[in-house]
Amino acid sequence: MEKRSLGRTGLSIAPIVFGGNVFGWTADEKTSFALLDAFFDAGFNAIDTADVYSAWVDGHEGGESEAIIGKWLKQSSVKREDAVIVTKVGFDNRGQKTGLSAKWIAEAVEASLKRLQTDYIDLYLAHKPDDDVPLEETLAAFAKLKEQGKIRAIGCSNYSASQLQDALDTAAKNNLPRYDVLQPEYNLYNRADFEGPLADLCVKEEIGVINYYSLAAGFLTGKYRAKADTEGVARSYRVGEYVNTRGLAVLGAMDAVAVQTGAKLADIALAWLLRKKAITAPIASATSLSQLESFKRAVELKLTDEMMILLDKAGA
Repeated sequence: MEKRSLGRTGLSIAPIVFGGNVFGWTADEKTSFALLDAFFDAGFNAIDTADVYSAWVDGHEGGESEAIIGKWLKQSSVKREDAVIVTKVGFDNRGQKTGLSAKWIAEAVEASLKRLQTDYIDLYLAHKPDDDVPLEETLAAFAKLKEQGKIRAIGCSNYSASQLQDALDTAAKNNLPRYDVLQPEYNLYNRADFEGPLADLCVKEEIGVINYYSLAAGFLTGKYRAKADTEGVARSYRVGEYVNTRGLAVLGAMDAVAVQTGAKLADIALAWLLRKKAITAPIASATSLSQLESFKRAVELKLTDEMMILLDKAGA
């Protein structure tokens, strides 16, 4: 399968990253193992997780996703060097502030390495900005981890254009490693925060982009077209936000493309992202092998310029 360079990290990844937030939540250990096996068998190679996944579940503390990935790595035939592991640090856990201090980063990386059962993390991301800690301190902490061989590259998630520019400037001024990857929220429905200055900055600075919520919490699969459809769904609190006039217009445009191509809506949502210049690889989750098939179909689906224009207009 085609691999794409992830910014200036030196890492090469297949066009879709597996979103590991489902591991230990909506996918139990056995299902997670089967999904990861099939994902790598199909030619994909990157998994995204975070130290806080899945602390939102009653009885969970965070780290459940990393632990499942670690167990899978140990028993899998996939060689460690053939898997690109992305995890994150600094998101508050059940009201407890963690942040991006040097002290917390040093503690958190050790916990993540232990759960992942590996001696290095390919890509370590600041999960969100921390206004209480100087950027120099955070970047210096990441630099130390790189020197120790515990991480290979760094990036950030949920940063605005100005926040990312500040981080890049701080890194250059202090001769520290820079954020080479951004993980923003971006999909056919949620576009305003990424398109424009932030996307332009990523292209200009050759920053790799692996966006999350690629399927808008499942809304872009077309399963949820009325509020009643979201009842009892694990992500109902998010899916319900999209069930409105604009959301239905997006689905209508996707339906039109589906008629022309024979593709499923999830395939179209991912294929649309893959045509975007600033995007390296979208992150997408699956909880069944049938859902996973969408990833490969999306990579093979070629949307025409006319289809892209139709989809762009619907979600504008």
